[in-house]
Amino acid sequence: MNRDPQPISEDSSTEDDAGSQSTEDDPEVPNRQSAPPPAPPPTAPPRNKPHYELQRTIRGHTQSISAVKFSPDGTLLASCSAETIVKIWNPFTGELVRNLSGHTGGLSDIAWSSDSVHLASASDDTTIRIWEVDTGLTAKHLKGHTKWVFCVNYNEASNLLVSGGCEGDVRIWNTARGKCMKTLHGHLDYVTAVHFNRDATLIVSCSLDGLIRIWNTADGQCLKTLAAGSNAFWQHVQFSPNSKYILSTAHDSAIRLWDYQTTRCLKTYTGHTNAKYCISACFSVTGGKWIVAGSEDHKAYIWDLQSREIVQVLEGHTDVVVAVATHPSQNIIATGSIDSDLGIRIWQDQR
Repeated sequence: MNRDPQPISEDSSTEDDAGSQSTEDDPEVPNRQSAPPPAPPPTAPPRNKPHYELQRTIRGHTQSISAVKFSPDGTLLASCSAETIVKIWNPFTGELVRNLSGHTGGLSDIAWSSDSVHLASASDDTTIRIWEVDTGLTAKHLKGHTKWVFCVNYNEASNLLVSGGCEGDVRIWNTARGKCMKTLHGHLDYVTAVHFNRDATLIVSCSLDGLIRIWNTADGQCLKTLAAGSNAFWQHVQFSPNSKYILSTAHDSAIRLWDYQTTRCLKTYTGHTNAKYCISACFSVTGGKWIVAGSEDHKAYIWDLQSREIVQVLEGHTDVVVAVATHPSQNIIATGSIDSDLGIRIWQDQR
């Protein structure tokens, strides 16, 4: 479906973002020292900025792109759109490897299994398909959502799948059996993103109802709730690579990094435009530590995770950039755009 869903319920009050100016120096090493720190060196080394350059533009979709995802082994790129077909590409040549055909409605999201063998797709036909990517065949067809399925993600072991639907439900699936294990009721509007933490004990979800919820995977209980402001309808949320933090995007043109244990917003990244579409953001850790996101001004933005400074703007698309993905091992970014553009652009920092 088009990634500009309109909210149908009122939002909630927000936590104060006043603390966004300070946080741990490194989300990968979050512990603060209680003892006085040692004397700093005479001069701190300057931060290296990224230098991504356009490598190629991939075309083939005929309707608005909704998601792009690199396979965990880095050899393939999957994309989906308002069409009914998932496309698998060679990101290094731009060659189309194969189409995955079977859905009867548009697609909003895709997710790879950790071994890069399977791919899950979320569709407006209210189902999820798990594909064998090498053969292009459907391995499992998951049915249970009563409205469009908007988001999907595997856990690290890939024995579980979590999905979010436009009826407000979050569902946990057994991937081997293709059966729904639990349905989590707690959102009152479109669930726009779902994600497991690293050990799959927690699930984070966000919705146009203005809430981010943290769930216990084992019993389905909601453990914590983060509330949005008057203009901050959540669109995307995910755990950081070390699962200590949560990254969120919202319709107030702000990306936030949260300490979900304290429900405190630690950092806010701004400068892009995001007032209408469900635009994704992600972490980049192969070079420096960056935040990458699309924008409604037809660009993609890269922020320094720590300083919150915009360190590079990727220009070239001719319409809204809703989809971004970072390569698991190389300094490569994929971006995807809608309507009048319909292109996937591959960017690389080769320094």
